[in-house]
Amino acid sequence: MVVNNFPDRILDIDGTAYLYFGGTSYLGIATHPEFLQLLTESLQQWGTAYGSSRNANITLSVYDRAETLLAEKTDAGAAAVVSSGTLAGKIVTEHLLQNGVRFYHYPKTHPAILVTNSLPLLDAHGTMHPDLLNDKNEPIVITADAVLGLATGPTDFDFLNTISKSKKITLVLDESHSLGLLGEQGWGIFKSLNKYQLDRAILVSSLGKAMGISGGVIASDTHFIKTIKNDALFVSSSGANPAYFETFLKAQHIYEAQQEKLKKNLEFVRQHLKMQPKLHFNHNYPVIYVISDTIFATLQREKIIISSFKYPTYQMRMNRIVITSNHTTDDLKILIELLNSFEI
Repeated sequence: MVVNNFPDRILDIDGTAYLYFGGTSYLGIATHPEFLQLLTESLQQWGTAYGSSRNANITLSVYDRAETLLAEKTDAGAAAVVSSGTLAGKIVTEHLLQNGVRFYHYPKTHPAILVTNSLPLLDAHGTMHPDLLNDKNEPIVITADAVLGLATGPTDFDFLNTISKSKKITLVLDESHSLGLLGEQGWGIFKSLNKYQLDRAILVSSLGKAMGISGGVIASDTHFIKTIKNDALFVSSSGANPAYFETFLKAQHIYEAQQEKLKKNLEFVRQHLKMQPKLHFNHNYPVIYVISDTIFATLQREKIIISSFKYPTYQMRMNRIVITSNHTTDDLKILIELLNSFEI
């Protein structure tokens, strides 16, 4: 399906209006009128793009201000902003690979932090890799998503307590689908990792989902971020669009208001949606997953479009029904009435 406007709550397809419950604009920021006005003002200040290295002799103050806020809110020592979440993941993993350390990945880890020759943390039966249980003193890297592709809540990291204490664990956490949604004031779950015995925790994330801006972030302890900012890949990459980060800084009140709207929408769904075995929903997270080969076509006939696609790390198609801050109560009533009438 090709559309000519941003897919918000309404899609126009060949002159026909459809309700849209898809995408990743969870907070509805991308079309928020006040946010767009702030972005217009920021573009006047910073231009449309900044193609120089972050380590050039001319530096832009907005990067430091955005990094300070992101570090503070995620409870990290420091942060570095880059042009995308995928670049954030690649910078971190390629930097860690230089140390010759062994990588393990949690099941269904996003390709942005999945390196070649990484070993599965768990086998098909959920049994931990035996090399993680031995007494060999060694550094290891574990990559994992804060929220997995077909999950409706945060990953349970208690498996870290099972790993041998002889391992020096660096955990790389992808917060792309949790930042802005989960944790204290919606600033993700990175802070919750403090209870585990880790040598280092590193957050990487896209800011193009709930946050609604083109960019990515790396957050960790001050020493690691200082090292990253001197990494060849970081130095040779153009900086993220500064106008987006200026807007991000000025729009904190908008994020908070949109988070409250989303909470109300999710509570409405919780109260009225009839749960079924192949329908997965958690009222703290704005996605309903449906295990069905027919749900997309069925809803489309009723003038509703959801996200349905094949994801690289999953065998089945992903049917995501996404609730956003911009959906109205009437939108939700239409969706819920249909879902409640289906035998899924």
